[in-house]
Amino acid sequence: MKSVIFTVINDITHDRRMHRICSSLARHGWRVTLVGRLLPDSVPLHNYPFQTERLACFFRRGKLFYLEYNCRLFVKLLFTSADVFAAVDLDTIIPCFIVAALKGKKKMLDAHEYFQEVPEVTGRPFTKKIWELVGRWFIPRADVAITVSESLAEEFYRLYGKRFTVIRNVPLRDEAQEAATSGGEGRFMLYQGALNAGRGLEQLLLAMRHLDIPLKIAGEGDLSEQLRSQAKALGVDTKVEFLGKVAPDKLRALTRQAWLGLNLLENNSLSYYYSLANKFFDYLSCGVPSLTMNFPEYRRINNRYMVSLLLNEPTPEGIVQAVRQLESNPALYDKLQSNALLASKEYHWEKEEQKLLAVMEQV
Repeated sequence: MKSVIFTVINDITHDRRMHRICSSLARHGWRVTLVGRLLPDSVPLHNYPFQTERLACFFRRGKLFYLEYNCRLFVKLLFTSADVFAAVDLDTIIPCFIVAALKGKKKMLDAHEYFQEVPEVTGRPFTKKIWELVGRWFIPRADVAITVSESLAEEFYRLYGKRFTVIRNVPLRDEAQEAATSGGEGRFMLYQGALNAGRGLEQLLLAMRHLDIPLKIAGEGDLSEQLRSQAKALGVDTKVEFLGKVAPDKLRALTRQAWLGLNLLENNSLSYYYSLANKFFDYLSCGVPSLTMNFPEYRRINNRYMVSLLLNEPTPEGIVQAVRQLESNPALYDKLQSNALLASKEYHWEKEEQKLLAVMEQV
C-alpha cells in the first residue's frame, strides 16, 4: 500500500482542507498519516479514515516554538516510514524535506498561502528574510507541489520555476446539495475564520455602529481579546456575538442560516491578495451571498457567476454601503443567492479530488 505523511503546524481539528485531502487519499488506497500540534485547549479528534498524531510542545509561540516544533517533528519523521513526505506550508518543510532526502523518499509541498507574505511576517524584515531563504532553498526541491489558487501558482512559478497544481478549498458535493435544499432563513451576517491581523475585523466592528443586522463571528485568533474589547467599547457588543471555535459540521449548519457571509481582507499582503479562502466557497456552497474583496481570484469567479459584492477596501463606510445595498435591493440579493447555488455545482471537492489523485500518481 502506498503511504504518505502530511505535516501541519495546527492542531488538525479545524483544518478542513487536510481533512478532505487525507480522506480522499485514504479512500483511494493510500495509507495516510496527518501529524499536527497538540494545544492545551485541543479537543479529541474524530474517527477519520486516516491516522492522526499531535505533538505537544512546551513553547506556544515565537521563534522558540518554531524551533521546538520542527525539532520534535524531525525526530517523529525520522522514525516514520512513508513513501511520500508532504509538508503543508513552509513552517514544516525543513524537517519534512530533510528526512525525505535522508530516506530517499518523495517530497511534496501543499502551499495553503504565500507564507513569507502573510501580515504576521511582512512587518518583521529579519523573519521575512529567513522564510524567503527557506522557500528559495526547499521549494524547487519538491517532487510535486500543489496550492489553492491560480494566482499563487503563477507567483510561485515566477519565483521558483516550480509548477504548482491548483487544488481549491471547496466543500464536498454532498454538503453543497444539502445546503441547496435546506435554505437558510436567518437574518444575521457571518464571519468565519481566524481572528488575525489584516482580516478587516476592526473595520467591521466600526461598521456595526451603523447596521442593525446582527453579526456572528466564528473563530479565534491573535486579535480575539482585542476585538471583544473593541466591540464593548463601541457599544456594539449587543449586536455582535463571538462564538469561538466552531466544529466543522456545526459551522456548516450555521452558515446555511446566514443572510450574508463576510470575507474581508486588507490589501497589505500578497498572501491575502492572491488568496482564495475556504470561507468564500463555504458561503457559496450554502447559497449565501457574500461580501468579499476585489482581488484577482474572487474577481475571476465573480465575473463568471456573480455571487458576491466586491469591495476595493474593507472600510467601515464601504461595508455599510454594501450591506444597505443588499437590504434595499431584494432582486439583487436573490440573484446572488441563485448564482451561488449554481456555482456550487462546479466548485465542489469531488472535482478537485480528481486533480489530487492525478498529482499523487506523479509520485
